[in-house]
Parts: sequence; C-alpha cells; structure tokens
Amino acid sequence: MSSNDLLPSEQPVQLLAPDGRRVDDAAHEFPSDEQMLRAHEALVTGRRINEQAYALVRQGRLAVYPSSHGQEACEVAAALVLHDRDWLFPTYRDVVSIVGRGVDPVETLTLLKGDWHCGYDPTEHHVAPQTTPLATQLIHAVGVAHAATLRGEDTVVMAMCGDGATSEGDFHEALNFAAVFKAPVVFFVQNNEYAISVPLSRQTVAPSLAHKGIGYGMPGERVDGNDIAALLSVLGAAVESVRNGGGPQLIEAHTYRMQAHTNADDATRYRQDDEVEAWAGRDPLLRSEAYLTAREVLTDERRTEIAARAEAVATAMRDGLMKDVEPDPQELFRNIYATPTPHLEEQAAFLAEELTREAAR
Repeated sequence: MSSNDLLPSEQPVQLLAPDGRRVDDAAHEFPSDEQMLRAHEALVTGRRINEQAYALVRQGRLAVYPSSHGQEACEVAAALVLHDRDWLFPTYRDVVSIVGRGVDPVETLTLLKGDWHCGYDPTEHHVAPQTTPLATQLIHAVGVAHAATLRGEDTVVMAMCGDGATSEGDFHEALNFAAVFKAPVVFFVQNNEYAISVPLSRQTVAPSLAHKGIGYGMPGERVDGNDIAALLSVLGAAVESVRNGGGPQLIEAHTYRMQAHTNADDATRYRQDDEVEAWAGRDPLLRSEAYLTAREVLTDERRTEIAARAEAVATAMRDGLMKDVEPDPQELFRNIYATPTPHLEEQAAFLAEELTREAAR
C-alpha cells in the first residue's frame, strides 16, 4: 500500500446535500430506502432522547448530560453498521449510540444520574462502559480487538472519540498498537469543532484529523458527520474492510456540537451565535427527512408512527429516571477487591452493626 492510499479525500464524503438532495458519488454506495428509513427513525428517537435528557437535568434527575444534539447521525450510524457480535466503545457523549445497540435508555443514563459506575452489563450488548477521561477507552478497545483476533473470533470494534481525544497520548498508543498488530478496529472521531472550550485550531495544524492515520500506516477518511447516508456508507465499508483483514482504519466525521459541552458549560463564553446558526441548516434529521419525503418513503402515516415510538422511548426513560433509588451503604465495600482485605471487612462489619442499631430504633 502506497502513502497515497492512506490519505483521506480532500473534502469530506457527502451523499446528501444539506437540503436533502442526493449527491452522486460513484466511489461510495448509497444506502437503500429501507436502511435510510431505519436510520431516520433512529435519528428521531435520538433527538427525542437528547431533549428528554436535558429536561431531566433541569428537574434534578440527571446530574449531568453531554448532549449529542446535532451529532445524532454519527451516533446512529456507528451503532447500525455493527453486527451483534461486534463491540462498541463509547464516550460520555455517545448515549444515543449505546441505545442504538439495544441498551435500555434508563440503564444507559444510570452513570450520568450518579447512581452507579455503569448501569448496564457490557457483555450483554457488547457495549463497553462509557468513559469520561479522554481516549482511555481507545486502548481498551484495541485490547478487546486484539484478543478477539487471538481467539479467532470474527469481531470488529468501533472505538469512538471526539476531536479533543486526538490530542491525548492514549490516542497515539491505541492507533500505533492497532496498526502494528492489525487489530480489527475502526477508530471513529466525531470532530465537533470543540474540546469543551478549546477549538480544533488550538489542537492541531494537520490538514485534518483523518490525515493522522498516515503516521501509523493506517488508512484515513473524512465524512460529512451530518449526512446519515454518507456515514452509513463510509463506516459500513470501513467495518467490512476491517472484518476482512484489511487492518484498522481512522474515520473522521465533520459535525458540530449544537448545545453546550454539558449542562454545566456556558458555550457563549467561547463561541458566537452566528457560528451555531450556520450549522443549524445542516441538521442531520432535517436532511434525511427531506430526502425520504421527496422519495415518498416517509409518508405522513410513517412520520406519525415514528414520532409516537420515539415519544414512547422518552416516556419510559422519564418514568424510569424519576424513580428514587434506595442506596445500599454496603455497596461501598463491594467490587473493590476480589478478596476483601481484613481492614475492609472490619469496616463493613462495623457499618452493618450501625445500620442494625439504627433500624431497631
């Protein structure tokens, strides 16, 4: 493979224009109407999840929420292109992607509610726990992929991260190890232009983040992160190439974080409203809706059904997170050591006695 084969396209791959018109691109297969309709419903559901989660933050039912509003196409595509046996390694912002893998939304949001470290069983849906530290999950993703190769398993790992993570040392280590050992990993960078308040221009002077792949002998590609059709095509092709032994790939999606980093962030301190408004016209949900409506695939009846199913998800999510959790103080001593130390056992026994006395009063 020559160095030119590793370089991404000069412009991000786009199959749908912002107004929903199809863009011809002979190099990339356009998804079927069935795939597009399924993805569109996931977009509608994802948007509703983001809206409901923000409402739950204001009601004090979530401690924090990093919204993916405007980035839902990346979230949806990452989940849809994987097989059941594949693994997803998400970040704290990838709630919609996790739900797309079949994880219950309430269980997904347990971490962000602050009730437990991870509210779901990672092995059930092959979804690793969400991570808050940048890029740490990438090394774990490569480890799972390499282990699957050693066991002879047909497994691909989708390792997700943001543009800020590409400035971390763990990003370098993960890509280098994956490339050397040809681990079956797709590194998927959602470049939403900001790592909290730090713009991309303060992180790198590379032509694009996808260009970083060449330093590891790894193919890179750029894609319009608000174009669900292009994402399904580019990510789908990358997953199958990796599955067939082609080695890891680096995909950069150009998108935008429409809302603040989290509810605790004031985005007006570091970006202007006109910048946000410029991206509003590239909304991935409106783009897919326009395309499917023009093709008469998305009828009024289907639109109503999709909205109703999305609302049902939001309702179940709201009801589940509204329930108060009765804390068990003994959880303080669980899952620390496989065999508890004598000191911990002594503390746990002391606490148990205190709780028994309190209950008897």
